[in-house]
Amino acid sequence: MTTLLLPTGADTGGVLADAQRQLAQAVEVLGYDDGLHAMLATPRRELTVAVPLRRDDGSTTLFTGHRVQHNLSRGPAKGGLRYSPHVSLDEVRALAMWMTWKCALLDVPYGGAKGGIALDRTQLSDAELERVTRRFTSEILPLIGPERDIPAPDIGTDERVMAWMMDTYSVATGYTVPGVVTGKPLNLGGSRGRASATSRGVVHVALRALEHVGLTGPGRTAAVQGFGKVGRDTARFLTEAGVRVVAVSDQYGALHNPRGLDVAALADHVDATGRVPGFPLADELPPADLLELDVDLLVPAAVEGVITAENAPRVRARVVVEGANGPTTTEADRVLEERGVLVVPDILANAGGVVVSYFEWVQANQAYWWNEHDVEDRLAERMTSAWTDVTDAARRRGLSLRAAAMCLAVERVADAHNLRGLYP
Repeated sequence: MTTLLLPTGADTGGVLADAQRQLAQAVEVLGYDDGLHAMLATPRRELTVAVPLRRDDGSTTLFTGHRVQHNLSRGPAKGGLRYSPHVSLDEVRALAMWMTWKCALLDVPYGGAKGGIALDRTQLSDAELERVTRRFTSEILPLIGPERDIPAPDIGTDERVMAWMMDTYSVATGYTVPGVVTGKPLNLGGSRGRASATSRGVVHVALRALEHVGLTGPGRTAAVQGFGKVGRDTARFLTEAGVRVVAVSDQYGALHNPRGLDVAALADHVDATGRVPGFPLADELPPADLLELDVDLLVPAAVEGVITAENAPRVRARVVVEGANGPTTTEADRVLEERGVLVVPDILANAGGVVVSYFEWVQANQAYWWNEHDVEDRLAERMTSAWTDVTDAARRRGLSLRAAAMCLAVERVADAHNLRGLYP
């Protein structure tokens, strides 16, 4: 059995341990030696920085930020920046690793990275948010750049944050560098279709997964956990594709309507109130119950580790498509596989965002912007090609979709490393 490689002090039950177990399983299938395993398991660079913030009242608060570059064998590092009270170095390490596999699986010429600051953005004014972003950017300035490491939005960040990062980097450089980040506003070099790209990718794959298990035509049902950047548009695109979305949730609560939710009206309600609960056209539901509803498709599109060994036996969906990163623990994965639930892994399912981030970077480097139709066509082609690659590998090797996706991705990264050789 391949050894699990974790940093000293890492939580063996945490998200990093799950990421490392997935890698260890792929390494075992691929027959790699301990040296190559160690290289694939260990981040290339890690930077932890103090981020002092001068508050509006004149006081100072100190935050901790991280940027991890997991692997650079296939190109510059790429990965989001999240603002959350729960950000930790282990979480960032795991997410950077998953970004490496995601980019390789979708054949995007990047390595994986991730960053974050442990803060609650709801406790910051807009001016404070800008100051903490600019200070963090200045602290990680030696690591980032369009040929080095390209941040993007994630939980708690958005196109405004990316604009501040781009401006801070550009001021330090002495000229405008639109390619240093992706997920920017359109008039600063952002790409059309970027905001909804992850959701479109989720739905492209979800529809193929439903067909894969024989669920076609009208009457298909879905539940979506999360109604933010990924979940909201996922619910909308599923509805447009003829899938009846019967339940959604956010951090405040959940809603259920067996006849199908009016997603457009719910979006208006959330815009007005800031939360899912209180919507008059559905019944409120305990949030944990959403994961156990009798639906064809479950899309966990919120945070990590929500499907566990404890609740996996009660998941009744035929297909689980991971809109979030790492929503299913390793133990839960085994339970779902034994029960015949098809799980489409995060490194495939939610890769639409990094694909269109790559398109944005290419457009910035060329100073030529594509129309939305071009972006969506190219995204559909990439997602469909990756789905075919993974299902073919799963059938050929007798593996689950997650194991097949991991093996394909890890093999591509290892091949790039071996072709480049080891610098003495």
